[in-house]
Amino acid sequence: MPPFLVTHEIFRRPAFGRHHPLATGRQAAVQDLIEVLGWRDPALTRVPELPDRAVLERFHAPDYLNALEQADAAGQATADMRTRYNLGTMECPVFAGLWDRARATVGGSMLAAELVLRGGVAFHPTGGTHHGQPGRASGFCYLNDPVFAVLRLLDGGLGRVLHVDLDAHHGDGLEAAFADDPRVHMVSIHEDGRWPGTGRAADALGGRALNVPVPRGINDREFALVLERLVYPFARRAEPEAIVVLLGADGLAGDPLSGMRLSNGVLWQACRALVTMASRAVILGGGGYNPWTTARLWAGMWGLLAGHDISGELPAAARSILVGLDCDLVDDEDRDPAWLTTLVDAPNAGPIRPEIAALIDGHPLRLPSIA
Repeated sequence: MPPFLVTHEIFRRPAFGRHHPLATGRQAAVQDLIEVLGWRDPALTRVPELPDRAVLERFHAPDYLNALEQADAAGQATADMRTRYNLGTMECPVFAGLWDRARATVGGSMLAAELVLRGGVAFHPTGGTHHGQPGRASGFCYLNDPVFAVLRLLDGGLGRVLHVDLDAHHGDGLEAAFADDPRVHMVSIHEDGRWPGTGRAADALGGRALNVPVPRGINDREFALVLERLVYPFARRAEPEAIVVLLGADGLAGDPLSGMRLSNGVLWQACRALVTMASRAVILGGGGYNPWTTARLWAGMWGLLAGHDISGELPAAARSILVGLDCDLVDDEDRDPAWLTTLVDAPNAGPIRPEIAALIDGHPLRLPSIA
């Protein structure tokens, strides 16, 4: 079946105010790159509806949703909202269009799941808000759209769903949501010691959660080894009927909020391998605070899914989009010129460090214990 791209024009609008790590226009750049490269096929593009309160209340608390909607309408949060719900803070600011944008994120993930119930792959690059809590905004996330993607797959009659989180930050909200649901297995590869501080290797939920906290500076070879020795065996053992992959971009080299050093090639390879392990697959976005590396990862992911050649130099129109991006968190001298001219990173091979081997060999869910 053909892949589907799920997107909404609302994600072209400015968001998060000023001087926020997500106020970079990364989502608009993804859409713009896909369009100027000629990869926006109307037959493969779907636009989600915005879910109503009844849908959102399946996971989120009514009082929190009231506060979120009221803060958006007023253009600001009260002191009580900041204390109780983390709204209007530097972490989770209130900005124009917040309520609809958050709902569109959920609607997109639900639609992506709906599209693949009969098989195939759907990509929703503006999804991946995995830190959202039932009654509180957290980690730049207001609603938890991956939760709704998994729920839609379960509602479709599936009994085994696997969620694989490749974001540099552990998906604490998603893991907590399904901690007691035997139908859901979860994987998270994230940077050790990074916020929110959850996702220890020992946190296995009786064998349903594979948490792999990797050391700072992890390179492509080390990441591939973690996948081969831990993630893929776990995924095969779960025998998923559907897979949801959270393709966070913050593990890429050059991201200001992570110490991981991956190329986009190893993430594309991981994602493509994972989606072959089930007949249904949803791919979501996630973190990513370097707008150049983030936009290139997700635009390239769609190009690969849709069967396009992503190699070679970018045309002038695509380079213009990347040149127009900016980020206060990435200094001029740290900006790789290749971020403006091509989608494909140079591989970051590197050595296999002893701490990676120890992490794999000492992991409680490694083979042969799960064989």
